[in-house]
Amino acid sequence: MVSTGALRAHLLTARLAGTVATLREESLRSYRLFAARDPRVTLGLGPEREWSEREVIALMADKCGVPSDPADAYGHDVIDPDRTVRALDAFADRLGEVAARRGAVLLGTGHPHRLLGFYGGLADALSAAGCSVLTPAQGRCIDITTRFGVRTCHLAYVRKVALVRGRGARATCGETGAHTHSPLPVRAALEGLAECGGPLPDLVVGDHGWVCGAGQLGFAAIGLADVDDPALFVGEAEGLIAVTVPLDDSVRSSYYGPLTRYVLNRACLSQ
Repeated sequence: MVSTGALRAHLLTARLAGTVATLREESLRSYRLFAARDPRVTLGLGPEREWSEREVIALMADKCGVPSDPADAYGHDVIDPDRTVRALDAFADRLGEVAARRGAVLLGTGHPHRLLGFYGGLADALSAAGCSVLTPAQGRCIDITTRFGVRTCHLAYVRKVALVRGRGARATCGETGAHTHSPLPVRAALEGLAECGGPLPDLVVGDHGWVCGAGQLGFAAIGLADVDDPALFVGEAEGLIAVTVPLDDSVRSSYYGPLTRYVLNRACLSQ
């Protein structure tokens, strides 16, 4: 069991919150691009209204604790650990609700090298609680546009957590999956469920395009987001995403272990 105080201390020690590795310049660039509705940062979300750069900054200051002054433009960005803890509590409560009714859950990540263990722990506990942890459309090819051109990937599952792999990649520990912001993988998974007539998810859990893409399609979604990913926080503000947890999404994978234990304990799930 991880207490709230111990979790807060861990967030700061591991730099999951507090002063994080994400540079302020990167965050502000993302806010400008989001205001311009650049698909590289909207992550599949179609905001209901126009968001100016200043409005995005103000939202991120409220949700994450980043500086509210646009002139504060250099150095490392910051995340308020208390905001992270409160969001993790809400995240765990949503997991607990779906587990109590043995609902169907789809988990996916665009950060498999960092976050697979976190989501895998949730998937194990949800399965043990009698939930249907969905793994649809395995192997389906997806063409994802990147800055280097179109990359053909395929949908794969590790520990019942969806991710994408480049064509020809094998299921080995050294080839876990590819980093992606795209909403296309979650769309492919949901299309696969519709085609086979299987149960649709009561909850989608993940990050990046997994959460934004699901929320945009009307599915309940919760996830993790760094301060340079404003789309998830805008989606939460507009009611398309249920919970977004602010934290650094690129630290060592082992550092997310205490978060898994904290969430499962609050959700009354065993790991």
